[in-house]
Amino acid sequence: MASNADKTAGTRAAERAKPLQRMAGLELIRTPGPSDYALLDSGEGRKLERFGAVVVDRPEPQALWSRRLGASDWEKAHAVFSASADDDEKGKWRHDKRVPESWPVRVGDVTVSCRLQGLWHLGLFPEQFPHWTWALDEIRPITAERPRVLNLFAYTGAASLLAAKAGAEVTHVDASKKAVQWAKDNQADSGLGAAPIRWIVDDAAKFVAREVRRGKTYHAILIDPPKFGRGPDGEVWDLFEGLPSLLRNAVQLLAPERSAMVLTVYAIRASALAFEQLMADVLADRGGRLSAGELAIEAHGGGASVPTSLFVRWTS
Repeated sequence: MASNADKTAGTRAAERAKPLQRMAGLELIRTPGPSDYALLDSGEGRKLERFGAVVVDRPEPQALWSRRLGASDWEKAHAVFSASADDDEKGKWRHDKRVPESWPVRVGDVTVSCRLQGLWHLGLFPEQFPHWTWALDEIRPITAERPRVLNLFAYTGAASLLAAKAGAEVTHVDASKKAVQWAKDNQADSGLGAAPIRWIVDDAAKFVAREVRRGKTYHAILIDPPKFGRGPDGEVWDLFEGLPSLLRNAVQLLAPERSAMVLTVYAIRASALAFEQLMADVLADRGGRLSAGELAIEAHGGGASVPTSLFVRWTS
């Protein structure tokens, strides 16, 4: 007579043998972002946003439409970003009103400090909020052990802090020492100093390969790679060259019972279908459910939504 352990193993093997379920079409996730953020208006290549108490005017090449608000509303911005001729993400901020060096923005139950530096981003990507809450929903049923979350290209750590706040054991990986220190500052500001977070300054691809050799597993993996980048030792990252092997290794880190993975790609000129097909390839023998599409920020008070990124989500 088969033991309960044998029956459980057989059930899990049968579940793993099920074909991967793929959505017939692409999905559009529109979100207003966390409550302390608002997209106030967009159009004519710009977007007007509020991060906490600070309003900023930033470039948005995809905002091809006309603006809804008048010039007097746009002139209320505390700071305006002008991109450099060589790199859209780099440039200068013009301060039209006093802006603190750092100020708090609430993201769910945690606090992220935003800052105006020599880049167009402020330390928070608000469109990611639905992915973060989705990942938390996926790990919440795990009660037999503390859920383990791997956050790759983790930047200033909003997702890491939300997962830790929800009771997960988090591994936060980013190639930038500055970004990891920023994330640690956010940890302190959120009152999570004792939370079980491993802060790793490393090349994401190298770290994942080592974790595979160590036999580590995670219940949720978040992957948010740039199009191009460099690791702490000068390693070169190119999204289209490096992503396939990174994903093949990351799949080996997924816990065998219940697990989830979300990939976000800001190479918006690419196709969500291409990344959905790549994920289907690396997850072919895992079964589960796969969805893909675009993320967009909804405007406060109506108006056009701004597309921000592509995504693929998988859960077993």
